[in-house]
Amino acid sequence: MLPQRTITIEEVKKHNKVGDLWIIIDCKVFDLSKFADLHPGGPNVLYAEGVAGREATDTFFGLHRHEVLLRPQYARLQIGIIEGEAETVKVPAPGSLSKVPYAEPSWLSEGYFTPYYSNNHRVFQKAIRKFFQEIVRPEAIRCEENGKRISQEVVDKMSDVEIIAMRLGPGKHLKGRTLMGGTVKPEEFDYFHELILNTELSRFGTRGFVDGMLNGAVIGLPPIWNYGSPELQATIVPEVLSGRKYLALAITEAFAGSDVSGLQTTAVKDGDHWIVTGTKKWITNGTFADYFTTGCKTENGLTVILIERGEGVSTTPIKTAYSSTAGTAYVTFDNVRVPVGNTLGKVGNGLSVILSNFNHERWMVTGCSVGAQRVIVEECLKWANQRIVFGKPLTSQAVIRNKLGKMITRIEACQNWLETVTHQMNNVRSVSRVSISSLISPILSLNGNLPNTCDHNR
Repeated sequence: MLPQRTITIEEVKKHNKVGDLWIIIDCKVFDLSKFADLHPGGPNVLYAEGVAGREATDTFFGLHRHEVLLRPQYARLQIGIIEGEAETVKVPAPGSLSKVPYAEPSWLSEGYFTPYYSNNHRVFQKAIRKFFQEIVRPEAIRCEENGKRISQEVVDKMSDVEIIAMRLGPGKHLKGRTLMGGTVKPEEFDYFHELILNTELSRFGTRGFVDGMLNGAVIGLPPIWNYGSPELQATIVPEVLSGRKYLALAITEAFAGSDVSGLQTTAVKDGDHWIVTGTKKWITNGTFADYFTTGCKTENGLTVILIERGEGVSTTPIKTAYSSTAGTAYVTFDNVRVPVGNTLGKVGNGLSVILSNFNHERWMVTGCSVGAQRVIVEECLKWANQRIVFGKPLTSQAVIRNKLGKMITRIEACQNWLETVTHQMNNVRSVSRVSISSLISPILSLNGNLPNTCDHNR
């Protein structure tokens, strides 16, 4: 950013008419001469007495968040700063913690003691937040607005620090990898590191992009390395973890979501191949996936088969309530020939293959939700203190304080319960699907309609 010229208040006062309009916001001088007619609220607001050619900080912050000034289309309107003054609202440094109460989990508070997190977790959290804010957040905002998938450039940068691999949790797939530039060793990486990663990536307020950030691999790759042949693993796992190829979990159909036993897509044996026919719906990352971990009905029962995009495979975008950057799609299999070697697990054992991954998927979605809820609490607290009504901030109203209190109660309950579940995942070598699900279900209930969200991720 180029050095800003210094301007006196007297000089600003001279620019207070149509075609020549300057205002001051937090010591910054903005030239709105050409922007006035483009102002969403109309030009008259800007020409009002006490705004044009004057200090308009209180007026601005009574209607807008500080982040508005940081958007490129508005930041370029700044022409200088007031002589001898300094801004009071500053952009936090990348990786820094919010100072708003409850915007961060308790374990990040200075002097807070926790049995769950080590100093390495704190170092990892700072590094991952800095990376997300500097590299991923700008991409998230662009993609959320234009609906395009994440760029290969950003995928490559995530791959360089092994974020794609870390999103799949601790395990043998991390062996020999350098995680976040050596911030954490592969053998030390645990579910609390992964929880930090999940909560941090959801802090952008870009729900569609979170799924579009290769979420399909998170929920579609484990069945391959747990049940695929060594040959299949040797090909697919490196391609996906490096970000060279994309994967989607194709389970849900129009009449079968969580009820996976009701799937209607069929796979019929024909020599050394399966002939797959059917349609999947709401498949996250489907529009740009190279592979589909697919649930199929065979004569011997439900079976999971890895299908490569090719002849007979087509995808159509689905318009959803959030951004199309998630790549949500209809996936149609029209007599697709798939090698029998692409079968994941035993024929007829598909239900176990699918359900074995549900625990981690639900836990991952819950972590992302908790991170997003923190951002909502932070934004509401900022706005309730900033917005002046009847001469007082919104926080002076008892009903507003009550609502804020209820929000904080829910997020703190979710956080503590989630950390308890994560601790069990770290310390119990073999936890049944039922036991973890029984622990995580109350958190899902506190988070509203998350089970439905999970369905659409498949």
